[in-house]
Amino acid sequence: MKIYRLLNVIVAFGLSVFVAAAQNQGPQTPEQKEKQLLEYIDKEVSRLSEQLELEYWQEFYVDSTLTHDYHAMQEEMEKLQAAKVENTDLYIGIQDKWMQQIEDTYKKYFTKEQWDKYWKLTGKRNQAARDKRKNKKK
Repeated sequence: MKIYRLLNVIVAFGLSVFVAAAQNQGPQTPEQKEKQLLEYIDKEVSRLSEQLELEYWQEFYVDSTLTHDYHAMQEEMEKLQAAKVENTDLYIGIQDKWMQQIEDTYKKYFTKEQWDKYWKLTGKRNQAARDKRKNKKK
């Protein structure tokens, strides 16, 4: 159940800007977007730390990774939005690319036991979903 919530949060976060605009609520201010992003990152670091019993230095690297990669993903999505791109597959492709990057980075900092647990709880399903979307495009 947690996996589905995580996937929903990721998808919701990635597309929240577009949903808000579609509902005529107007786009979020940059401050609101930044606050929402940082809150999500804090929750994700806490979740992973609790589930995987991360060391303090690992929490730092997870936080740094998420902060950098989510900002980079958000930047790419905003460029598409500014170009008025409506193809949702492109947005999902960007999201998949960055989520893969995040998992590749996690693998460097997690112990084998932590990685195996992460993979079992979250990673395997995320990868399967990305692979399914990738194969669907072909």
